[in-house]
Amino acid sequence: MGQVITSADQLDFTTGDISDMPLPTDVLMVRPLHFSVDYVINPHMADQVGKVDKIEANNEWELVRSLFNQVGMNVHVIEDQEGLPDMVFCANQSLPYIDEDGKRHVFMSIMHADERKDEVPYIEQWYRQHGYEICYFDEDKISDFEGCGDAIWHTGKRMLWGGYGYRSSLEAYDTISEKFDIPVLAVELVDESFYHLDTCLCVLDENTALIYPEAFTDEGLAMIDKMFDTVIRASKYEAEELFACNASCPDGRNVIIQQGCTDVNKNLRDNGFSVHEVSTYEFLKSGGSVFCMKMLLW
Repeated sequence: MGQVITSADQLDFTTGDISDMPLPTDVLMVRPLHFSVDYVINPHMADQVGKVDKIEANNEWELVRSLFNQVGMNVHVIEDQEGLPDMVFCANQSLPYIDEDGKRHVFMSIMHADERKDEVPYIEQWYRQHGYEICYFDEDKISDFEGCGDAIWHTGKRMLWGGYGYRSSLEAYDTISEKFDIPVLAVELVDESFYHLDTCLCVLDENTALIYPEAFTDEGLAMIDKMFDTVIRASKYEAEELFACNASCPDGRNVIIQQGCTDVNKNLRDNGFSVHEVSTYEFLKSGGSVFCMKMLLW
């Protein structure tokens, strides 16, 4: 069923028509010992250079890790590297997948910013050590792709949501769709503050999503509304200042989210989700929160 869909008019199936995929069981995280804001590659980093409290950042990271443990995930930790202050945001360097035979694959990213390109080999080494088939893009055809920052699996389904416009090329999804034989619903991002799909879309379960609507085109919103029964809409403040949509719901029940997202959290609870608030204020200075800080795996 490999195809890249960019319009609601092209959707001739529902999620019920898509084959099931196991929920992730594991989480990969990168320790933040060298995390800091040393440069500006997104609007959230402006005026934050040199302002990270590293002790507090480590404390926040440890709490995020413990929450993933508490909700039943098996957490793996990679040590970060000096000179790679954004390596902690390990949603970005890869896109893992488990096929119907249980074989694990991973596409390695082509990072958009030169400052982050050297992160990828360290993440690739971990995948090699754990038996994943490593897949690559043709860099003569694909200029950039930032992993699960822009490519988000539809919970429990062999279907991918793909953001493009700032950090990932639309053409990358042709390669992914062909390799994994899956549909990719590609949505254009139109607000530079929401430069990755994971800043404005959180897939909560098969039928529910959390979004910041102004980050999408009308066509993208139409696809989201068509594929989810319930769409929770975050306010500009909670989405932009608190990264509400950068939450993580690894099991379709438990949502780990930046503290203070009052309206979103009420909506989450009203829709049956368990909310676990955590401080990621130091990481917000670099334009990331819970979803950015981990990679879900099988």
